[in-house]
Amino acid sequence: MTVRVAAVPASRPFVDTLARGLLAEHGGDPAALARVRVLLPTRRAVRALREALPRLRGGAMLLPDIRALGDLDDEEDLGPGDEEDLGLDSPAPPAIGALARRLLLAELVRAKQPGAPGAQAMALAAELARLLDEMQTARVDFAALDGLVPDDLAEHWRETLEFLAIVADAWPKILAERGLIDPAARRVRALEALAEDWRRAPPDSPVVAAGSTGSQPAVAELLAAVAGLPRGLVLLPGLDRGIDDASWEALDETHPQFGLKALLARLGVDRRRVPAWPEAEEEAAPRAALVRELMRPGATVEKWRDLGHVGADAVAGLEAAACPDARTEAETAALAMRRALEQPGRTAALVTADRGLARRVRAELGRWGLEVDDSAGRPLADTEPGVFLRLVVDALARDLAPVPLLALLKHPLSCGGGARRSFLRRVRAFERACLRGPRPAPGFAGLKAALAAARKAALEEKRTPPEDGLAEWLEGLAAAAEPLARALAEPSVALADLVAAHRSFAESLSTDEDDTPNLWTHDAGIACRELFDDLACAAARLRPISGADYAAVLDEALRDPRVAVRPVRDTHPRLFVWGPLEARLLRADTVILGGLEEGVWPAGAAADPWLNRLMRARLGLSSPERRIGLSAHDFAQLLQAPQVLLTRAERREGTPTVKTRWLTRLDAVLGGAGISVGQAPWPEWRAMLDGRDEAADRIDPPAPCPPLSARPRELSVTRVEAWMRDPYDVYARRILALRKLDPVGADPTQREYGIAVHEALARFVRTTPGSLPADALDRLLGLGRAHLEEATRGAPNLWEFWWPRFRRIAEWFVDLERERRRTIVR
Repeated sequence: MTVRVAAVPASRPFVDTLARGLLAEHGGDPAALARVRVLLPTRRAVRALREALPRLRGGAMLLPDIRALGDLDDEEDLGPGDEEDLGLDSPAPPAIGALARRLLLAELVRAKQPGAPGAQAMALAAELARLLDEMQTARVDFAALDGLVPDDLAEHWRETLEFLAIVADAWPKILAERGLIDPAARRVRALEALAEDWRRAPPDSPVVAAGSTGSQPAVAELLAAVAGLPRGLVLLPGLDRGIDDASWEALDETHPQFGLKALLARLGVDRRRVPAWPEAEEEAAPRAALVRELMRPGATVEKWRDLGHVGADAVAGLEAAACPDARTEAETAALAMRRALEQPGRTAALVTADRGLARRVRAELGRWGLEVDDSAGRPLADTEPGVFLRLVVDALARDLAPVPLLALLKHPLSCGGGARRSFLRRVRAFERACLRGPRPAPGFAGLKAALAAARKAALEEKRTPPEDGLAEWLEGLAAAAEPLARALAEPSVALADLVAAHRSFAESLSTDEDDTPNLWTHDAGIACRELFDDLACAAARLRPISGADYAAVLDEALRDPRVAVRPVRDTHPRLFVWGPLEARLLRADTVILGGLEEGVWPAGAAADPWLNRLMRARLGLSSPERRIGLSAHDFAQLLQAPQVLLTRAERREGTPTVKTRWLTRLDAVLGGAGISVGQAPWPEWRAMLDGRDEAADRIDPPAPCPPLSARPRELSVTRVEAWMRDPYDVYARRILALRKLDPVGADPTQREYGIAVHEALARFVRTTPGSLPADALDRLLGLGRAHLEEATRGAPNLWEFWWPRFRRIAEWFVDLERERRRTIVR
């Protein structure tokens, strides 16, 4: 059987090269091109090819049938329905939703570990879901877990497998009851069915499977079926046909060519006989020689003794920037992207596995008014509606403590059913009256009592009391929040009831004067509403949970990367932010590879809570080194772009970092070849960007000169000293009549302690004239308890310190007072 395989070298832009080849072979007949089926690894690559074909053709055209394989080479979690991208009518049951699966697995965790907190149960459920996907993708049955732990391993591994066995028994029954299947299992079935269908009845039209390394069994099987079709072709990305035989034989899992070597062995094809794609004939690519040496296997590094073939032209267009911290790295990457825009038509892309760096670069580009297309989007938890929904739960779960309560009430979405301005005015008035200084007692009852006490104190001291209407406003807020507050306090409550109460209160608080809940507007709001719909649907058949666990469930749901919000408009057409997965097969004129540190790119091997290395190997699951090899393939591909900037932060949050192994190897190769990469003056450019004209900023110091009638006529001795030290303090206090606000929700201080003690003593003296009764100490302790409980109502931990101290004072005071009153007539 003839097997058709070709390759596109890493020095050529894969998608554009594929598009040119398709146009060259089928472009003369629009109908013929429309009959071609193209399978690509990701939806991002599908969109890129659909855009490249008309662009290279120079006008509108009939496109080929371009489908996403749903390649599982990386951590991308593809949702149910990915098999429809392949054009299949799969007989398999529908796939269970990701959120519903997490919630059901969390129930299994709690059944096995009844005392597990909600956050821990959800985290373990996520790890269980990952293990399910990994085993089903590798086509490993859970029955293989039996007898997996040898006698020389620790006992806790046996306990872990016993837990997994329970899950393995219970989970298939749960899916069968609901008539569902795991997404990974359904995707594998779809790929296997398509491969079998094409082997049995090969299609008449051409089929091109391009860009996949086939690291997963079902994908490799489909690629083998395509390669064997009469009109099939497998197009490999970045196959290094110039690597020497010794290095090829010595490849290990961390090498970027290891996956392609395994795939060629699966296809039965010699790498030396893989031709170049017609539109990707080999060209002089000095950078390719540099990358080949950079990634050379350890078994053949002795050949680094002779690096004369790596010349200065290999680093033309290659720059590096070692930045002191993460902020500086973001500024450097943003400057590089901004510099690319100076040339008309030039594109630039930041490729990084560090989401923090991606967010910082987007923020830095905002100084020029540039909005960037970030392929990973923003997690719902970080969007305005997502933050609002979390604050609603946080404020009530923490008994309306001042800080989370103000964070909720001052959130831009909070309107309370009226105009935002009037609502915010009442919030500020309420803050000044009740939330500044020692915190009120917990709950709405404590807030109402604090408001009443503030009004009473203001009237007694002849100050302006809190504005009218605050009590009614607070009462309305309490009524709206009461169902959710009650549900969160329950030890066992239906998740559907929690979701409904949360939704009701959040809508009420975000409704404006037009009776419109602002919470569900715009892209992020719509995504949050859809998530709540899914959560309510998934919760309908779940067992009750503790109200205290709801915050963990909500947070996990909002942080799911599959529900991230991605920009759909108003982004710059020539600037991009890609993750390593999205960057596969794509190419920009300027590529910034950021976050090049160990543990970031490549990512560190995550601790597997279920299986150790030996157990994974016995099951046939991939090792952590395999993922490093996939990251190395991405890095090697991107490093061969025409203009590349390599960036890293030498310190992150004050902690030194270790540069990625590939930069260490790059330094070794360049040092052996006697060349170096370019160093643009990034520090000077950053200084120029942030620098300001000192002459323009020079201003005279303030010199307040109030009229004589406004100046104070007398000062205390202590204020005279303050006047000499800081005259603006006197100006602010005595002229402007400004008063420093108390901190929000402060713990009671020694001042409140002293006031409580003195009030208890004063009341005791007033209520016990004459000789002290026999129960005088008990009376004083009762008065002290009442006053100290009031003083520590927002900080109960202080009670443990203040009450023993007051007991000693009370005993001393009663003894002293009993002795003193013997000498007093009246």
